[in-house]
Amino acid sequence: MAFAAGILACQLGATLASSEARLVALGVALVSGVLAGWLRRRTWVRCALLAVTAAALGWSWAGWRAELRLADALPAEWEGRDVVLTGVVASLPQDFERGLRFVFEVEEAAAPVPRRLSLAWYAGLRDDETHTVPALHAGERWRLTVRLKRPHGNVNPHGFDYEGWLLQQDLRATGYVRPADANLRLDAFVPGLMNGVERLREDVRARFRQALPDAPYTGVLVALAVGDQRAIAPELWRTFAATGISHLVAISGLHVTMMAALCAAAVGWAWRRVPRLALRWPAQQAAVVAGFVTALAYCLLAGWGVPARRTLFMLGCVALAIAARRETAPSRVLAVALGLVLVLDPWAVLAAGFWLSFGAVALLLFVGSGRLARDGRWREALRAQGAITVGLVPALLVLFQQFSVVSPIANAFAIPLVSFVVTPLAIAYALVPLQMLADLAHAAFALTMLPVRALAELPWAAWQQAAPPPALALAATLGCLWALLPRGTPARWVGLVPLVPLLLWTPPRPAPGEAQVAVLDVGQGLAVHVQTAAHDLVFDTGPAFSADANSGERILLPYLRAAGVRRLDTLVVTHQDNDHAGGAEALLAGIPVATVRSSLPPNHPVRLIAGRRDLPCAAGQAWDWDGVRFTVLHPAQASDAVPRRTNDIACVLRVEAGGRRLLLTSDIEAGAEAELIARDAVGLASDVVVVPHHGSRTSSTPAFIAATRPRWVIYPVGYRNRFRHPNAAVAQRWADAGAGVRRTDAGGAIVFRLGAAPPRLEAARDLAPRYWHGR
Repeated sequence: MAFAAGILACQLGATLASSEARLVALGVALVSGVLAGWLRRRTWVRCALLAVTAAALGWSWAGWRAELRLADALPAEWEGRDVVLTGVVASLPQDFERGLRFVFEVEEAAAPVPRRLSLAWYAGLRDDETHTVPALHAGERWRLTVRLKRPHGNVNPHGFDYEGWLLQQDLRATGYVRPADANLRLDAFVPGLMNGVERLREDVRARFRQALPDAPYTGVLVALAVGDQRAIAPELWRTFAATGISHLVAISGLHVTMMAALCAAAVGWAWRRVPRLALRWPAQQAAVVAGFVTALAYCLLAGWGVPARRTLFMLGCVALAIAARRETAPSRVLAVALGLVLVLDPWAVLAAGFWLSFGAVALLLFVGSGRLARDGRWREALRAQGAITVGLVPALLVLFQQFSVVSPIANAFAIPLVSFVVTPLAIAYALVPLQMLADLAHAAFALTMLPVRALAELPWAAWQQAAPPPALALAATLGCLWALLPRGTPARWVGLVPLVPLLLWTPPRPAPGEAQVAVLDVGQGLAVHVQTAAHDLVFDTGPAFSADANSGERILLPYLRAAGVRRLDTLVVTHQDNDHAGGAEALLAGIPVATVRSSLPPNHPVRLIAGRRDLPCAAGQAWDWDGVRFTVLHPAQASDAVPRRTNDIACVLRVEAGGRRLLLTSDIEAGAEAELIARDAVGLASDVVVVPHHGSRTSSTPAFIAATRPRWVIYPVGYRNRFRHPNAAVAQRWADAGAGVRRTDAGGAIVFRLGAAPPRLEAARDLAPRYWHGR
């Protein structure tokens, strides 16, 4: 545990320590280890010295591994340039709406590029609309012309850290394949263990898709067989989350253990019936070795995730102990698995699955080990489910800001069906491709989903709240452990008391007369959250990335949930461009919205969904919330006519609090800026301006800049966006006006308080810095 704490301390650091600092830490580890060796007796001093040794070793190990990985970087001067590479497709190719994504391991390159890349191959690129994507398979060797960029992702409060995920996956650059005659398959298959594993996984996935082409749960069976979860629809993931059975459709420790146990039981049964084998090697030892080999094969087939690795190492420790005829405590087995996982992958602590997997097993050991008498299988099962349900509540609220209230009921019938029926059938079909097995597996999971869907539709199925402070979560976790102690422990109920402030906690809101503003990092697009003492407004919703992915689902809803926002009083969708309206439908589906203001066409899906809540934007509309004034400045009047350029009618909103002003300009261009100046030039003066049209050369005229006179300007732009926003001349004009500059591509989300004091703009990358974040 001390070793894990040292690794966690390194991974939470804003910068990496120097080599000299790591040498000092290793010296501390050596000295404390020697002192602990001199103290033969097990005293608290010796334990403390060993903990210092392990923590220093963990911190040094993680820092050294990180330094090596960060050194494998793409030089900045090679971003956006054509590079010819030769290498191997090293992962399952993932198809999406516009092409394929895959991992490419570089063997030769005409430039200094990282060893592993995440590439996309798009159909119909802008400079070649007829371009098609060829069939691509794992293990093939290709020569490709690509354009690369350094790892970069959206950084928002409580958001998914894409750059950290890329680092954990050892993907040190991303890019796309350029249409070129030089793109050529060189070898149909490159021999190698992992290439063979990935090709096998791809073949199994293809067989499932062929056997069940239009079935609703094909993606679930693929996930259970080979660990590929990307074909599971977002709607299904929401159902799994609401009922607490997400762990059953991932390759969890339960599945690995079950497959290993089935194989071990079969080998043990057969071994005992062959006297020569039984006399040569005890059946129990042969069975556990066979179970471990099965678990290893399944973990490789399933993608080698953290829960699978944890289970494999635990099974390996048990198998080794049995083979060596040694007794071993369950807690030591778990500790060995923890150490091995972190030695191989120090970044595992960044994954939610790490905490949930090890936490769940620790809870099971906590409530199940060391008992003098068995209570019966049903009582033990109920105790285990209760421990998981209660004990993981703090972790689930910290990681996901929600937990399932109905999970004990859903898991009671889903665990037996999925673990002992669906998964074995799916694995059997992967091994023996009989259509009957695929049909039975799908039918069994469809049967499982009948009560699961009914539970998910209950209005109280899931508890959602703001992300709690770590101190509250820690206190609640310790309380849960006290409550789960055996009968006879005095006042066990007191352990549940810390859950009350955890479940009732809400983040502080602005005082009356003030507004909290967050210009979110949605890439090349715009999404702004404005919060007053009792109201919430979202101004634009960012882009839709594909048919199944958009910033509303991936960025706005998680952010709002973590911020404790349970309903929106107003949603403003300024115009119909994808980078502003792409996430609106998902937002309307995911959170109650009282009013929708927009300049959208009458037949736009957002207006149709809004229904009676729809209100077109028009200059002069104004309202007050908690001492904060909101005023619509553009367009001049509401109209259902759709102009040739919808930027001309984009909604413009002014927010006033404590004598300070924020101007949200959307995508207006020079013509609309002139109209605003003509109507009320004095009213445009602002402290903070979100720059019109992301800093396009068609906006931010000198007259508009002179009228606004801001202290700060914010550019909501994507990293290396294809429009090259902000335009250099426009940026220079704002700089000449004396405005301070913040950019979402450089700093992530920009947050500030609008009130009596001058606004102080802070970037998400500065508020929660990590050593792998690009600045």
